Amino acid sequence: MTQPAYNPLRIPRPPQFTSIEDERQHRKERLTASFRLFAKFGFDEGVAGHITARDPEKPDHFWVNPFGMHFGLIKVSDLVLVNERGDVVEGDYDVNRAAFAIHSQVHAARPDVVAAAHAHSMYGKSWSTLGRLLDPITQDACAFYEDHGLFDDYTGVVFDPEEGARLAKAVGQNKAAILRNHGLLTVGKTVDEAVWWFITMERCCQSQLLAEAAGAPISVDPEHARLTRGQVGSTEAGWFQFQPMYAMITKEQPDLFG
Repeated sequence: MTQPAYNPLRIPRPPQFTSIEDERQHRKERLTASFRLFAKFGFDEGVAGHITARDPEKPDHFWVNPFGMHFGLIKVSDLVLVNERGDVVEGDYDVNRAAFAIHSQVHAARPDVVAAAHAHSMYGKSWSTLGRLLDPITQDACAFYEDHGLFDDYTGVVFDPEEGARLAKAVGQNKAAILRNHGLLTVGKTVDEAVWWFITMERCCQSQLLAEAAGAPISVDPEHARLTRGQVGSTEAGWFQFQPMYAMITKEQPDLFG
């Protein structure tokens, strides 16, 4: 009996835009949906946490959440646009100074990055206290194998852009970094990708904490960890895995488009 030919999974691609206005609106809608998802997953911690999206027309400007507004209440019209000096040039709210100090430096260091996400999520900040990288103990964790950095320092709340530059250096050319005693930071070429990496990295931290509490987890060998990273850790895979979540949250909370 002849075996059917192998048909690799055909993954949709991010949309292309014919105008700056359409691309900007798309990024803002994805950004707002991401804050709603962070709220749903319990990633909020008072006024801490931020996700940014580079403006498609002004690449040294980025859109970010209004300072002091709960993630679960943010609408598209609430987002603020910040310039390279940290000034709010569009929007009715202030910007978190830590958000500017961190994200301005990440965006400056990585022209390929459209979005960056950081929050004080429970398992990410718990794992960060160990000052260790994640191990490839699950298929999902392999997405970060040899593709995340460690910022092995803590000197207080990041208000100084020079400290933000050090965080950006820890990210390097990777998709993420663990910030010791602080939490997680992820980046992507789309909002979708950056936010998916944060969500799954948080869950990987939870998984490793649970596994180590139960015993001595077995890691995937390096060869297969790298192979798996190529399968589940690509830019395209990161974007695609966000799509079901976007569909769910926008159907559940359509007021976010306001």
